[in-house]
Amino acid sequence: MTYCIGVLLDEGVVLASDSRTNAGIDRVSTFRKMFSYDKPGERFFTLLTAGNLSLTQGVVSRIGEWLNTEDPERDLFAVNSMFSAARVVGAALREVHSTDAGYLQQHDIDFTASFILAGQVKGGQLRLFMIYDAGNFIEAMGDTTYFQIGEVKYGKPILDRIIRRDISLGDAAKCALISFDSTMRSNVSVGPPLDLMIYRRDSLKPGFTIRLEDDDPYLQAIRDGWGGAIYKAFHDISHDPGWKI
Repeated sequence: MTYCIGVLLDEGVVLASDSRTNAGIDRVSTFRKMFSYDKPGERFFTLLTAGNLSLTQGVVSRIGEWLNTEDPERDLFAVNSMFSAARVVGAALREVHSTDAGYLQQHDIDFTASFILAGQVKGGQLRLFMIYDAGNFIEAMGDTTYFQIGEVKYGKPILDRIIRRDISLGDAAKCALISFDSTMRSNVSVGPPLDLMIYRRDSLKPGFTIRLEDDDPYLQAIRDGWGGAIYKAFHDISHDPGWKI
């Protein structure tokens, strides 16, 4: 399993992904699930992946092969909008499905995949999309400020309580990491290292990126601080509702 988050803010976008793909008793495998494509001063894209690893790697490989072909239907460096960029990801996913899905289905192997795409093309707005398994997609707009893919349920409550368009990039990154900590606490199939990217709106250059290992001091501070704060909040709530038990 996996877990990825994309958060769209007034200041920019925060993206985070884990790297665990297998969590068996005697085997833990890790693969990067965050991929960036950019031409500084012109365009910036980052893609987060979840689902069957062979499918997601196939999609990433096709997107890489299509770069610099100058085909506006396939080349992220040739598209003129983020909508067109999302269509490129969808097209790559459908192409991989058409090639591999039948064989995987014959062997009863899960062949689903989903993606989060964030980016900005010069002259356009910073935008955030979620691409579904069929290659169709939706965009974050209005009250929708974030997308999750993968193991979404454990980390959602903190996002719903904290994330707003006007919070700072730093606070959004902290909230995203707390969301990951809550998920990793409850599901061993999500785990470090975690990849985090923070992109400032209109900068049109690679954002700040960092890989956080399990023993990273800030990740440890998140884990200890959030766990302690929840424990204290629980005991601070009145324990006597007046029920006769």
